[in-house]
Order: sequence, then C-alpha cells, then structure tokens
Amino acid sequence: MEWWYNVKDWFLGLGEKYHVNPLIFGAIYVGAIPFFLLSSGWLIRNLRRKKPVVLPVLLTGFFFLSAYLYLIIVGQNIPPWVYLLIAALAGYGVYATLQKIRQQTKKEV
Repeated sequence: MEWWYNVKDWFLGLGEKYHVNPLIFGAIYVGAIPFFLLSSGWLIRNLRRKKPVVLPVLLTGFFFLSAYLYLIIVGQNIPPWVYLLIAALAGYGVYATLQKIRQQTKKEV
C-alpha cells in the first residue's frame, strides 16, 4: 500500500509545482462526464432529426476539454510535452466522438 502513498504524494506535488489544485482538476474532469454524455446525446438526437448541431458540438467539446482548459488557464511552468499530450487527447477525443456519432446515427437510418 506504500505505492499508493507515493502516487498520491507525487500527484499532489504536481499541483504545487505547476500552481494548480489537483482536486479541482479532478473534480472538473469527473464532474464534466455527465454533461459531456448529455451534450453528446443531444448532438446525436439533433443529427438524427436534421436540426442545428452548433450548440451541442460546442458544448460537447467544452465539456471534453474543460479540465485541460483549467490546466492551461491556471497552470504555470507547464512543460511543452503536457500541451502536446492535451492536443493529442483532444484530437483523439474528437476522432472517437465523431466515430461514435456516425455509428449512432447509422443505427437510426
């Protein structure tokens, strides 16, 4: 169980090093999940009904990136590789979300 304390200390230490509160980051990350799922469902429903999708797309993207936006806005001395990781996660998230939306809309048609 000592490994858990080491991981916890490392994780909390990152907050001090980069001037972010890891608990706030985690709360945003976990708290955004239901809103992401709801906005994704709204997006799929609007696509199926051929209604405007701009607002659901924007909300889905915002909720997907919200924790990382917190890190970018509040964080200091963030190493460049973190920005690359965020960009890669965002890119993969867009790709995976588009695949799921296509899959869900094909089921209806």
